Amino acid sequence: MDRRTFLKRSLAGAGVVAGLGPLATRTWAEGKPEGGPSKQGVLKLGSQEGRIPGKSLREKVLRLAEWGGVGLEVGGNPRNRIKQIQEAIKGTKVKVSALCWGSAGGALVSPDKDRRNKGIEAMKSALETAGELGSTGVIFVPCFHRQSKLKPDELDKILLDILPAIGEFAQKCRSRVLLEPLNRRETFYIKTLGHAARICQQLNHPGLCMMGDFYHMGIEEKDDEAAFVAGGRWVHHVHLASRTRKLPGQDERSFVAGFRGLKRIGYQDYCSLECGIKRGTKPEEAIPASFRFLEKQWAEAKI
Repeated sequence: MDRRTFLKRSLAGAGVVAGLGPLATRTWAEGKPEGGPSKQGVLKLGSQEGRIPGKSLREKVLRLAEWGGVGLEVGGNPRNRIKQIQEAIKGTKVKVSALCWGSAGGALVSPDKDRRNKGIEAMKSALETAGELGSTGVIFVPCFHRQSKLKPDELDKILLDILPAIGEFAQKCRSRVLLEPLNRRETFYIKTLGHAARICQQLNHPGLCMMGDFYHMGIEEKDDEAAFVAGGRWVHHVHLASRTRKLPGQDERSFVAGFRGLKRIGYQDYCSLECGIKRGTKPEEAIPASFRFLEKQWAEAKI
């Protein structure tokens, strides 16, 4: 199957073509050379800081680096920890991958303008922090269950209204917003990479991008490879977890198809552990074993 045919089928399978129309199909299918992605995809492994054992952040970073990790994902908006984080990664190959910020209780999509504005200001503060830390971006979930009574099309309208200005601010901070799709157990709204990609494509701004999470994708996506291809140039962060939300390699979950999709789009950013650990296993042994498993899966993902 040639690249053009694959991309068109992938977009259709991920539910993107119908929502974006012919123009968007051309953008993805013809946006890169027929011979493949403009850059060769890379695997840059990392983890959320809470997953790595250690008495101090510096100890966690050194262990992560020892195990081959290069990305540290930090929770919330660590505005008052910027110097601590910078000192912790100093002299290592570890960089701050993303800030796992969340939804601010659904404030940014609230029909109440005052509450929405407060949410926007909180997001801007997180983006400033992300920029100072050299982070890939700020992970944003518009709303979880019970955080909004609006319908998905109403939420789309709010995002399309507020995100352009936030994207401009993000770009000034040298960072970006990362829309995260969740599975149906956690949200009724953005559940697929195709939906997130549709919003990114309509806004068409470098400060407004998206990510994928293998755990949520395992529930919502029919094809991991097609889903990442649908996300295309908008995908700038990835969460790693097994089918049971444990470390990759601790159950039967394969990452080969998804990694193949990341290679097809020439993915350059981080893949970060966001998961638990199988009972009875030690993180000091299980995490480096998981990294080796993922490296093997990446090598098996031929395109």
